[in-house]
Amino acid sequence: KRGKNGLGFANILITRVLETKSRRGTAPTNTTMAAKNRTMQGVRRMDSNQPGQEDVDNYLPSFKAKFAGPSSCDNVVEQAMAFVPAVTHTESRLVEIQPLDYLAHPGAIRNLSYDEMRDEVLARGEGRVLEKENDTILVDTGTFTGRCPKDRYIVDAGAAHDNVDWGAVNIPLAQASFDTVFNLHQTRIAGMEKFYVFDGFVGASKASRRAVRVVTELAWHHHFCTNMFVRAKPEELVHFKPDLTILNTRAEIENWKDLGLRSATCVALDLNRGLGIVTGTEYSGEMKKGAFSAMNYYLPLQGIMSMHSSATVGPDGDTAIFFGLSGTGKTTLSADPTRFLIGDDEHGWDEEGVFNLEGGCYAKMIDLNPVKEPLIHAAIRRDAILENVVITPEGTCDYMDGSRTENTRGSYPTWHIPNHEPTGKAGHAKNVIFLACDAFGVLPPVSKLTTKQSLYHLVSGYTAKVAGTEQGVTEPMATFSTCFGGAFMPLPPRKYAELFQKKIEEHGTTVYLVNTGWSGGAYGVGKRMDIVATRAIVNGILTGEILESEWTSPDRFFQLSSPKTLPGVDSKVLDPSLAWEDKAAYEATCEKLSKMYSTNFGKYQSDPFMADLADHGPGGKALQ
Repeated sequence: KRGKNGLGFANILITRVLETKSRRGTAPTNTTMAAKNRTMQGVRRMDSNQPGQEDVDNYLPSFKAKFAGPSSCDNVVEQAMAFVPAVTHTESRLVEIQPLDYLAHPGAIRNLSYDEMRDEVLARGEGRVLEKENDTILVDTGTFTGRCPKDRYIVDAGAAHDNVDWGAVNIPLAQASFDTVFNLHQTRIAGMEKFYVFDGFVGASKASRRAVRVVTELAWHHHFCTNMFVRAKPEELVHFKPDLTILNTRAEIENWKDLGLRSATCVALDLNRGLGIVTGTEYSGEMKKGAFSAMNYYLPLQGIMSMHSSATVGPDGDTAIFFGLSGTGKTTLSADPTRFLIGDDEHGWDEEGVFNLEGGCYAKMIDLNPVKEPLIHAAIRRDAILENVVITPEGTCDYMDGSRTENTRGSYPTWHIPNHEPTGKAGHAKNVIFLACDAFGVLPPVSKLTTKQSLYHLVSGYTAKVAGTEQGVTEPMATFSTCFGGAFMPLPPRKYAELFQKKIEEHGTTVYLVNTGWSGGAYGVGKRMDIVATRAIVNGILTGEILESEWTSPDRFFQLSSPKTLPGVDSKVLDPSLAWEDKAAYEATCEKLSKMYSTNFGKYQSDPFMADLADHGPGGKALQ
């Protein structure tokens, strides 16, 4: 963007380069960046009375001559650097990850209102309004319709080197590689005529929340962040300083092999410096999961339990937590008209109680039924965003159509649920429910767990990857994911287990394992548990009615007990052995899954604390 504003931002970039040379003793030592005055567009201007302005002016004429040509503001950073003699990329603070003052850019647009975001999305052709669906905006996420876990990295440096549980989930990335990609984003941002800055928070608890800044190229991504993070009050923006900065643009990585990446897609966190990047994918869930992963690192190190869970609170103040991977029912089961929604996906548990990490919900839309999920269906209205949902010729949503992806999504602010808890906080948990989507169809629909069983199943995190939530997953696949969210847990499993044990013992919390997967047979033979039956089970837990039931003895495969009867649930369904017609196939499948549990947990045998838990899980003998 030519003219005074564009050059003002270029001045800042040149000044920062000169500052670096100054610190290295090869440029005038009095160079500083002056940033006293802002225009209404948020552009920083240089104060000519500040020391060091003359150093900028020495180089600015040649920059102006180049910049005043027919080209636009593309590659402003590179143009600016090109006119500073003897400054290499390795010498520049900019290349060494000095986050720009994004609000100083003339094209920066910060914290738009919903109406303004709507206008931007439509004007840029990023989405369309569904007039027959309550004026909801529909967008397409492009190539990727789910997360890319194999392209998720954490910078292996500083304190993170010793703290992170490195492996196939938390993939190490050299700091130099991260810096290179981060800088690609900054270069692109510097050359944009317009981009969007969301400033808000992760966490409803002021004692532990983190200030988050997300810089996006797409307007609908800005809209998504406004839906999903905790929105800042106007007075909180005056002196806003981000603890975590995430950049999400269409920057392209050409030399990804040289950087040690698997592909041109790179979703990475630098936990030491509070930085994140989303590269090569426009799936919006990467932004919120990046922030959540960071909180799963920071909070436990403060002694606060972080959880991949939904949470509700009853009229009497009884809090319930639902752990589970995407697609297991966290959002659906937390949308309960008889209770108040705290949040649907990410929470913390501190000395005061349970609190939401988000300000919105990100619900799966596939098979959305207004009868079975009335609150979620009603939440899809103006200010909500639908992702990849198929639209009929009549202009209505076909939620049953998974031809684009099974991972169709809808994001909306929490207040779209009428019975939400406006503070995003509640007391300590009375009940915790682990949701497991059992693709083998042999786990009981509900089991009550002992403390050590609870820790075993928390660490195991057994479920099935539900079709569409990750790239390449087209049908349910058995998996074990630490804390029912291993893809977002940077620390060793024991850290989360010890914090969880402390909480449930301190507050007398009861823990249950609920199977929302298959019954009467494995995937392809049996049927998915009906949501009505699952709701009846959850209702029995929350009301305490389930405790009045007679329970079976622990079975010989999983050491799990289940109620013999429960109002609203067929007793044949409650006992998996009765639901299967082929009894021999049932036992063989139980044996198969039990061994899978044992094999997975075997990797913890060198840790006495974890090894002790193994005897309380499938294949163990503690309860026999």
